[in-house]
Amino acid sequence: MNNLSSGISARNKLSARQFVSTFGSLIGLIVLVILMTILKPTFIGGANIRNILRIASINGLLAIGMSFVIITGGIDLSVGAIMGCAGMYSAYFAQTKMGYPWWVAVAVGLGMGLLIGLFNGICIAYLKVPAFVGTLGAMSIAKGFTFLLTDAKPIPSLNNEFKFIGGGNIGGWLPVPIVIMLVVLVICFTLFYKTRYGRYVFAVGGNHNAAHISGINTKAIICSVYAISGLLAALAGVITTARVTSGVTSTGDGYETNAIAMVVIGGTSLAGGRGRLWGTIVGILLLQCLTNGLDMLGVNAYYQLIIKGFVVIGAVMLDGLRND
Repeated sequence: MNNLSSGISARNKLSARQFVSTFGSLIGLIVLVILMTILKPTFIGGANIRNILRIASINGLLAIGMSFVIITGGIDLSVGAIMGCAGMYSAYFAQTKMGYPWWVAVAVGLGMGLLIGLFNGICIAYLKVPAFVGTLGAMSIAKGFTFLLTDAKPIPSLNNEFKFIGGGNIGGWLPVPIVIMLVVLVICFTLFYKTRYGRYVFAVGGNHNAAHISGINTKAIICSVYAISGLLAALAGVITTARVTSGVTSTGDGYETNAIAMVVIGGTSLAGGRGRLWGTIVGILLLQCLTNGLDMLGVNAYYQLIIKGFVVIGAVMLDGLRND
């Protein structure tokens, strides 16, 4: 009888933990929205929601790319620097005096992100450099390329077609960054859940040796996820630069922390092999709603940094509990 009671208790405990692991971030988002709406009714106004989604779409690109990396058991500390580097190089070619069409500027920015991402992947997958060290080095390299381009000076006077990518609206009300984010989401959801590639990504993160023995090219998979992360970080940099209408060397500073936090809050394990893309979306919205709500409440920016730091630590603690 005691054994039966212990078994039932253990199953209940496991079910509760699974429930929190699966829906905890979603419940947190709902509670946060309700609380902010009570404190500031304008929080759920159309203009503010549109602003939240516009900014979340930029952070979301970083977080989605980071999801690919973390699911394989890796980490990418260079995404913020790649974002800034891609933004500066795209701005350089988007200057009115240069005379290049907008798509050339976008292609250059995305190319920079893809190259740095591939560099990360090659170092980590083929040269056996630890992900933390390799991407930390790539962060410094990307920053160096950013400063060298214009000697750390901003780049103004961008052409209107390029600026539309970050500040334009489709149909007069739907921001372009949100549309880009939705397109990326559809592509990434398809990759994750409808293709063999997605299964391989989870397999490599779940058990690298077993995946290799089963015939999966684990090195190519690891290299590819860093390339995807670099490409999406570059896209975020291009959109941000177009939105602020000038190239600024500080673009992307500290964004890697937010990206990691959003992924972990959404339920993706830092140990790899387990995660949900929809959970990452919830994590993106939760952190962005928190930032927006604190701004509306007039909370000092320095206190916001402290609060976000505790959120990151709490997310990692939850990840540890999920893995117990």
